[in-house]
Amino acid sequence: MMAAIASAAAIGDSAGASVILIEKNEKLGKKLYLTGKGRCNITNATDIAGLMAHVPRNPRFLYSAFNKFDTSSLMAFIEGLGVPLKVERGNRVFPVSDKANDINRALEARLRELGAAVRLRTEVKGIDFDRENKRFDIITVEKNVKADALILATGGLSYPSTGATGEGFSFARALGHTIVPTYPSLVPLLSDAPWLPELAGLSLRNVRLSARLSGGKILYEETGEMLFTPEGVSGPLVLRASAYMADRMAEKPYLSINLKPGLTPEQLDARILRDFAEQQNKDFINALGGLLPQRMVPVLISLSNILPETKVNAITKAQRAALTQVLKGITITPSGTAGYAEAVITRGGVDTREVSPSTLMSKKIPGLFFAGECLDVDALTGGYNLQIAFSTGYLAGQSAVKYGLEK
Repeated sequence: MMAAIASAAAIGDSAGASVILIEKNEKLGKKLYLTGKGRCNITNATDIAGLMAHVPRNPRFLYSAFNKFDTSSLMAFIEGLGVPLKVERGNRVFPVSDKANDINRALEARLRELGAAVRLRTEVKGIDFDRENKRFDIITVEKNVKADALILATGGLSYPSTGATGEGFSFARALGHTIVPTYPSLVPLLSDAPWLPELAGLSLRNVRLSARLSGGKILYEETGEMLFTPEGVSGPLVLRASAYMADRMAEKPYLSINLKPGLTPEQLDARILRDFAEQQNKDFINALGGLLPQRMVPVLISLSNILPETKVNAITKAQRAALTQVLKGITITPSGTAGYAEAVITRGGVDTREVSPSTLMSKKIPGLFFAGECLDVDALTGGYNLQIAFSTGYLAGQSAVKYGLEK
């Protein structure tokens, strides 16, 4: 939608030029409805450096797109369409109404206002390129479309229920582009740890999660919130960690959860001693309520290898050290991810080395442009991926028109 809007606005009243948006779904913006849990976390109120700092893959490639259409540009554009915005914790930006549909309807209205043609329920079966005349023949199930410039903004493989089935990768590959291997990213992680089902539904706050390789190298580390599921772990920290683990699962990375990141091991031991001093005659299993959510107590006792019926006054220094070690580092080895059906984004895509960052035009096929998730760029949660979509859509739209009019 952003690519079509930018194209139509750039064309203006140029004679003989027009924009057609081809959509195989029955309506536009289906994935937009899923963002921010239906509230549409449209961007993050930060500067270009802040945006790039949250892009693990090829951030420098996006500099021109961000420079052309940054967060403030997007916010002004959306509010100019009549949708007021608000900034929440973590600089996340949402419509004041908390309704993704307001964003969607505003974009659709702008498309109509600019005269862009929208063809719904139109599936593209293939794309041919006439190298001699430098024209595209877009093959659909009904009527083919001829075009001087073509923007592929088909998304990735994430949330296939929205129609994202990766056909853009197939089209790009058929036109001679390299597709960097794709993986589910920003996705829940699975594990066969036997104790995980006991904690399903439990949310933890202010814990520090580390993702590490078997040799100890840290891939990601941050303090925040996470969630246990019947099959593994999820929540903001886990989704972010998956962005750094997605293409390295074969190396058996593991997660480490520090339940008490604000305390050193020595401080934590002193805290345990204070708690134990007040509960000398209690069984160990009944003496941890001040340290942990109640549902975690049996799991932590099991992992510490201390018998639950051990009297607190009989617990040794070595056993306290074992308890401290568990509290500072519960380990989980993921067996895989929850897959594209639950992945927020797709990692991988069209190789950015084959695309001009200043125009987003293919270096292989003149007049072919790329935008959004079909490119090998991805960001962390917090509105950054939608900003990439809008920024690249805007730049590709303007560039495509400039190319077409100059052709």
